[in-house]
Amino acid sequence: MNEIPHGTVQEQTFYEQVGGEETFRRLVHRFYEGVAGDPLLRPMYPEEDLGPAEERFALFLMQYWGGPRTYSENRGHPRLRMRHAPFAVDRAAHDAWLTHMRAALDGLGLTEQQDRTLWTYLTYAAASMINREG
Repeated sequence: MNEIPHGTVQEQTFYEQVGGEETFRRLVHRFYEGVAGDPLLRPMYPEEDLGPAEERFALFLMQYWGGPRTYSENRGHPRLRMRHAPFAVDRAAHDAWLTHMRAALDGLGLTEQQDRTLWTYLTYAAASMINREG
């Protein structure tokens, strides 16, 4: 067991603060439950089973917020815009994505500050994926 020297402040990552892997897996699972029935977003996931996309997204978010680096170890640099370029992401897709993400986030029971931190990132990320007019 590693001892923390007296007087040392050990800060938690955001990943740890919100509950770690379980929290991010719940968020992403609820998000994909919404995507599965969405006529606009579902076609953007060519795999018959959404499981692989769910796993990739969970690993990405966990790494981004200070968790294990499994995403990069398996897939390399995230390159989010490049990975999404083949799909027509317009304002309607952006809005649908955020609708499902908001519903998933609401189910987590995070503190107001944690929710705001995560939502700010997610809205920024969604806006940066728009690659088509409409």
